[in-house]
Amino acid sequence: MKRCTHSLPLMSAVFFTSLITANSASADYDKTIEDALKFGDGGAIKADINYRWENVDQDSGAKVNGVEPKTANANTIRTRFGILSPKFYGFQGFAEYEGTHTLQSDYHNNRPDEVSGFSRIADPAYNELNQLWISYTNFDTVVKGGRQRIKFDDDRFIGNVGWRQLETTFDSVLLTNTSLKGLAVNAGYIGNVQTFLATTENIDAPILNVNYKLGDYSNLIGYGYWLDYRDLGVVGGAKITDKSNQTFGVRLNGATPKFYDHYSLLYTAEWSIQQDYGHRAVAYEANRYNVMGGFSAYFLTFQGAMEQLNGNKNGQFNTPLGTNHAFQGWADLFLVTPVNGIRDVFGTVSAKVWDDSLTISTVYHDYTDDTGQQHYGDEWDMQAVKKFGKHYSVMAKYAYYNADRSDGYTIAGNTDTQKIWLQGNISF
Repeated sequence: MKRCTHSLPLMSAVFFTSLITANSASADYDKTIEDALKFGDGGAIKADINYRWENVDQDSGAKVNGVEPKTANANTIRTRFGILSPKFYGFQGFAEYEGTHTLQSDYHNNRPDEVSGFSRIADPAYNELNQLWISYTNFDTVVKGGRQRIKFDDDRFIGNVGWRQLETTFDSVLLTNTSLKGLAVNAGYIGNVQTFLATTENIDAPILNVNYKLGDYSNLIGYGYWLDYRDLGVVGGAKITDKSNQTFGVRLNGATPKFYDHYSLLYTAEWSIQQDYGHRAVAYEANRYNVMGGFSAYFLTFQGAMEQLNGNKNGQFNTPLGTNHAFQGWADLFLVTPVNGIRDVFGTVSAKVWDDSLTISTVYHDYTDDTGQQHYGDEWDMQAVKKFGKHYSVMAKYAYYNADRSDGYTIAGNTDTQKIWLQGNISF
């Protein structure tokens, strides 16, 4: 596998220098900007600028049409500008523009209509209406309709794919009720998905998520998602309607109260079942298991976990509306579950230092099929995020996936992969 020798473009250094210099501005100066962007009762102008350099290097296992992909480099800037209206008798509206601009585009942008000789980086250059919604709030109930961001729980099933430069938003109606103490009920319908690839997907999707707070240290969550994809096309050799599924599940997660002032236990236990639904032609059933145990001590957090998504020849457990980059490794080799499922056993160590402004994380993954008999590979992920006050941050991130072909068993796309990211963000 080739190692990255490509020097970071000058634009990266300029942006990061500007970002760190911006932090030298006093808190009073930031407060002046915040106040200037607010108007009326709850109205505000929103702005977000995100610069990223991403490098992807893969070996010959990623060949497309018999050709090994070239090392990809993407220098992109994502801008968002929005206007949140003042509240008026319980009504409020929001409109937001989003656009990604390429400074260097030596990469395959992963759109269905784009082909190149480079490895894939899923950040197409595109401008779009990201959000446009109106909401009404009364009697502990919020009803929001229009194109909006939706995030439930840990984003595994419904999320905005916030890691990519363009995010996923939903043309939907969502009702949230908190009338009963400790209980939040989210019920809605999604009719269209505006994806992070700047494509649209037609869908009929009732969604339900109920979250009950068990005291101050635990949440019990039940959910049901019915996703029926209406488009009849083919992408990547698979029918779009094959993504149709219905999923039911229950999740318990939380942390114990601190003991001896500095220690706490962490836990998650979750089970889900998924079946065919709607336009999907082939019947299937698959389960998902997600367990985590860990503890925090002073500025350190340790976690050990296992997530398993089962699969068989008729279908695999998949989460097409989830923020899948956050799961099964940042190298993104398993965004779609393999035919024989996947078992991801992983451990995480993270530390918060420098007055909690710097977070450093390291994760190790070991991947097999859902029986544990066929070894896919393993992966190391590392990340450092430094915040400068409320509005500025920089990030360095690394992923290395090592494919295992020792037993002669291979799956599509299972290839040694190295990814490097440098990012800076300004958000008001």
